[in-house]
Amino acid sequence: MRRQTKQITIGNIKIGGDAPISVQSMCNTDTRDIKATLKQINELHEKGCEIVRLAVLNKDAAAAIKDIAKLSPVALVADIHFDYRLAIECINNGIQGLRLNPGNIGKRENVEKVVKLAKQQKIPIRIGVNAGSLEKNLADEDIALSEKMVKSALGHIKILEDLDFDLIKVSLKSSDVLTTIEAYRSIAQKIPYPLHLGITEAGTLRQGLIKSSIGIGTLLAEGIGDTIRVSLTENPIEEVKAGYDILKSLGLRSYGVNFISCPTCGRTQIDLINLAKKVEEKFKDFNKPITIATMGCAVNGPGEAKHADFGIAGGINEGYIFKKGEIIAKVPENQLLNKLEEIIIKSYK
Repeated sequence: MRRQTKQITIGNIKIGGDAPISVQSMCNTDTRDIKATLKQINELHEKGCEIVRLAVLNKDAAAAIKDIAKLSPVALVADIHFDYRLAIECINNGIQGLRLNPGNIGKRENVEKVVKLAKQQKIPIRIGVNAGSLEKNLADEDIALSEKMVKSALGHIKILEDLDFDLIKVSLKSSDVLTTIEAYRSIAQKIPYPLHLGITEAGTLRQGLIKSSIGIGTLLAEGIGDTIRVSLTENPIEEVKAGYDILKSLGLRSYGVNFISCPTCGRTQIDLINLAKKVEEKFKDFNKPITIATMGCAVNGPGEAKHADFGIAGGINEGYIFKKGEIIAKVPENQLLNKLEEIIIKSYK
């Protein structure tokens, strides 16, 4: 059972309640470079990204939001720390969401200014707690790190609730997977707001994918989480692809092709590893929610992958194309990929 939350809206994307779990990323461009930032936003949009966060470091970056927001095809969130005036300028310039911690933007009156305007414009605020940047009084407490993160978030939430603001989304991220899981499990029982999931500083592609898949996947499998970002030291497009792969593996979203392939073994008589990679590359942009299998032999291929919409089963220097477990063509090895493509494309004309 998915945890039920209050639903909020960023741009045209609903988060929480019964809305699909959305996929986010963050531009790594200089926000002041409007052309480069819009280019990356459009690239992310093409891969299915639904919300893009932008770093707003100074007044020039906040000013650039005006032109970026007008042309962006996806919902935008401004990432702001310390300077409340940047948040106000971003709202006035058309941003659709904020990521900040009310506790680090100064005096109460400054927080009130931001929240008043956000409430008027119906701009949600994500309270983003990171394990590495907790308030000093919490950092020194003798309790588990996950509970320090929860206490920090609850303190920030109270500031907003005291100002009669409830368009709230919360994240509690650590680079440690178990700490992150513990923090989200705890806060999920304490608040009614949607949760943004992620493992912060997860690392480069391989390590980052493993940590994020375990952390985000565990929570989603428990019904916790409403929107996700897979943080990678990599092109942000890889974050979006990974996000959908995690959701697809749990049956939470259908987007693009689901690839399956068997491990190699002594029965394999074709170059299965390279063939499986070529199949993924060939259909990586095929935006139909289908499953394609690349299997090493005819002994297990069509049977084990009979749930696949289409697939290849290897033979000796040849292979079989199958559809829902039924063999429909026998093809020389060097023609398998082209024949598979021909059959699939013909099926969706």
